[in-house]
Amino acid sequence: MKVHELFAYLHVKDAARAIDFYTKAFGAVEKFRLAEPSGRIGHAELDFGGSTLMLADEFPEYDLRGPTAFGATTVTLHIHVDDADEVIRRAVEAGASVIREPKDEFYGERSGRIRDPFGHEWSIGHHIEDIPADEMQRRYTELMREG
Repeated sequence: MKVHELFAYLHVKDAARAIDFYTKAFGAVEKFRLAEPSGRIGHAELDFGGSTLMLADEFPEYDLRGPTAFGATTVTLHIHVDDADEVIRRAVEAGASVIREPKDEFYGERSGRIRDPFGHEWSIGHHIEDIPADEMQRRYTELMREG
């Protein structure tokens, strides 16, 4: 078996509004959407700089719900950008809330975390330093001893 691609597939309450948010906050480009006559989106795809994010409205009749239906999410999506501070600022302007302000991290990124208006969490970072795996482990171990 060979895996060709991996796609994140999000279910949200109000997919049309989510598409608008992701285009404003992250610069995503809508590839297409499939909508029912009622307007409910059964499938849409967004291009995030060459990576595809799939999303759809909630379908409770098939037990497909977004994180707001449960009050939590178990997944964080990470996007690597040119300027994490700027992308986080744009996301907040578009309606996201900050979970963790951006800061320089031990693993060589400046990153922060937001929750989008639909309950999904996003880690947003940009590269600041090349770090070999053994040095990263040393820094992580030191951090865990302090914490």
